Amino acid sequence: MMARLFETGRRTATPDHAELVRRFELYRTLIEFMAALAFIVGSVFFFYERLIYAGTWLFLIGSVFFAVRPGIRLLLELRLANLPVPEEFRPYGAGPEKNARRDG
Repeated sequence: MMARLFETGRRTATPDHAELVRRFELYRTLIEFMAALAFIVGSVFFFYERLIYAGTWLFLIGSVFFAVRPGIRLLLELRLANLPVPEEFRPYGAGPEKNARRDG
């Protein structure tokens, strides 16, 4: 069974977990900057009649970037859930899931 998603303790469970979070946070930040830039430039384009069409496209592109953000977060959570957590980093009494199913 896969681990639960969106568990905050998993983000720093091991150095591998922390590195993965760092990398995905960088991706999200880049996407957010590109979305903001597309909206800012698109807004400026709306001041000029001949650039309104291009501004509309920039608004659409910015919206797509904002739609990608939750996908990046979900992908991070799925990757974190599939990374192994060593025994010493598990909460007291929480053994591997396959052992817990056998004992239950």
